[in-house]
Amino acid sequence: MGENNGDDLAHRVLSDIKAPSDLGLLRCVQCGLCTSVCPASRHSDYDARNIIKRVLDNDESIIEDEIIWNCFYCYTCYSVCPVGNSVCIVNQIIRQMAIEEDVGKRKIESFMSFADSYIEEGLGVIPKEYHGQLHIDYGKHWTNLQEQLQDVRKDLGLDDMYLLPEAKETVDKTLEAIGFKKRVKEVKKVRDRMDEVE
Repeated sequence: MGENNGDDLAHRVLSDIKAPSDLGLLRCVQCGLCTSVCPASRHSDYDARNIIKRVLDNDESIIEDEIIWNCFYCYTCYSVCPVGNSVCIVNQIIRQMAIEEDVGKRKIESFMSFADSYIEEGLGVIPKEYHGQLHIDYGKHWTNLQEQLQDVRKDLGLDDMYLLPEAKETVDKTLEAIGFKKRVKEVKKVRDRMDEVE
């Protein structure tokens, strides 16, 4: 296992704000129960036990490994872990490290249209670019709903505005304060740089 100097990957994960104080990462005995119940492990090359092993071995290459993006965050691993570890939480923190090191920004760029809707509308709406796929997935019902949505809202006595202006302003200030807007700009910059290279 990696050095226990506080700067190794396991300790960096444990010191992350998203890591609960009782996360059993360092108590992991590599029993494999997490992998035995993990849907991602069942349906892909993802191996929950191996994720933890690599973190404990201070294998920094995991931050750039595509496999970390296969976790569904179902927390099934946590529900069976005898030492209270959660591969989901560890994986979320590793993904954040990947994003901070730019290698993960490309992975989240498809979500930028959702981010834009939060910034522009003050709430999450399904971006128009996804409507075609939703029509394929859900059929004509989806398209009919979208076509009639304004009429439905009018029948329910709702106006065209989803958020009151003061609520939108509060959401806008919150997104600014928590650094959301800055992060969205950073992801888009990396995407644009990568597009120029390609």
